[in-house]
Amino acid sequence: MTAQYPWGHTKRYNDFSTYFRNRFASRVQKVSVDAGFTCPNRDGSKGVGGCTYCNNKTFKPGYTNLKKSVSQQVEEGIAFFSKKYESMRFLAYFQAYTNTYAPVQDLIGLYEEALQHPKIEGLVISTRPDAVTNEIFDYLEELSRKVYVMIEFGLESHLDKSLETINRCHTFADSVWALEETARRGINNCAHLILGLPGETRADWLEQARVISKLPVKNLKLHQLQIHKKTVLEKQFRDNPEGFHLFTVEEYTELVVDYLELLNPAIIVERFVSEAPSEMVVAPKWGLKNFEFVAKVEKRLAQRDTWQGRLYAV
Repeated sequence: MTAQYPWGHTKRYNDFSTYFRNRFASRVQKVSVDAGFTCPNRDGSKGVGGCTYCNNKTFKPGYTNLKKSVSQQVEEGIAFFSKKYESMRFLAYFQAYTNTYAPVQDLIGLYEEALQHPKIEGLVISTRPDAVTNEIFDYLEELSRKVYVMIEFGLESHLDKSLETINRCHTFADSVWALEETARRGINNCAHLILGLPGETRADWLEQARVISKLPVKNLKLHQLQIHKKTVLEKQFRDNPEGFHLFTVEEYTELVVDYLELLNPAIIVERFVSEAPSEMVVAPKWGLKNFEFVAKVEKRLAQRDTWQGRLYAV
């Protein structure tokens, strides 16, 4: 197939970087902010201990520091990236823990503090599907008419048994509601999903692609299961390694291609893999950068002469 695909270019999947370049007039970079949130499965309101796989230090840049204000973190993040591209614009990325888990007036103060910087074009807000309210949605719906707003939801799985196993303390029905509500209100959304959770099978992961394709998902982030140090999952792995299936690079590449074939072509794919610092990873240790894995997926798509949505059924 040599003609353009439904997303309007010749890449074999609906990739996020092309979408973002077309969405904004200039290069745009996310700048991480740690605003001091916790999670309802950490503070006892729904559970304790947090998600079994979670160690937030695996994705927090050095410039995020709770001793620094939101404004200072934004300023330092912009200074870090501006060294490379002077004309770059930015999105404030509220990333660590559950970034809608506070009274709405507190949230407004934090979000609007970030938006005060003249180079900030909008917000990306990472949260859980059970930690948003209609009041928060009302505010973000209004805000999204003025600036770019993306809400990233940690769905992690479409199976309630898996959500229970990893101590998410919410259901897939919560995920469906959150995605439908953001779509109804015209707020950009992104779904995070983990492939390889204990107890799940290849058939489950491919069925997940079909399930997600029927929902109003704007962006998608896939993650291979990684076991990080200082997590409950690490202890479970040490105690019962046979209860885990850890992908090889080749096996996961093939799974991603199969997943893409079933995926709704309207869904923008933001990433395929997690990339934690190697010193924090117990297993699997691939030693690959994100762009290197993307190249493997693109090569395999071409070898199989296939593309995102080739087997998608409306």
